[in-house]
Amino acid sequence: MVPNKACPVVFHDSRRSRILVFRHPSAGIQLIKGGIEPREEPHAAPLRELREESGIADAVVSQDLGLWDAAFDEQIWSLHLCATAREFPERWSHRCLDYGSVDLTFFWHDFDADPTEEWHPLFRRALACIRSRIRRSAR
Repeated sequence: MVPNKACPVVFHDSRRSRILVFRHPSAGIQLIKGGIEPREEPHAAPLRELREESGIADAVVSQDLGLWDAAFDEQIWSLHLCATAREFPERWSHRCLDYGSVDLTFFWHDFDADPTEEWHPLFRRALACIRSRIRRSAR
């Protein structure tokens, strides 16, 4: 499999109890995810997407969580655990140019809580995959 999408996975703290998500004004709750540009390294794409979509520009990739076949629109996601030393508020908005210059509202979702109906279905499945990968790597 060759990845064509990058997904930076960001937790609120080292306990990994809350994961970063955002509310898109018309497409529900999602994780950050975007296309891997031509000749872009898969480990660079999640950092770029994180910066573009959330404004977080000081993260590093701390762990490769592997590839995930989203079974949607031929998307193969490259999942990367990303970390930053700074603390973030409970909620913030960021103007994202990728979605036609919309304001995205970011917040921390309890990692063990089931996603609500407000979550986009694709991202519900992605969260389940990430949970499995994180729990497997913690063993």
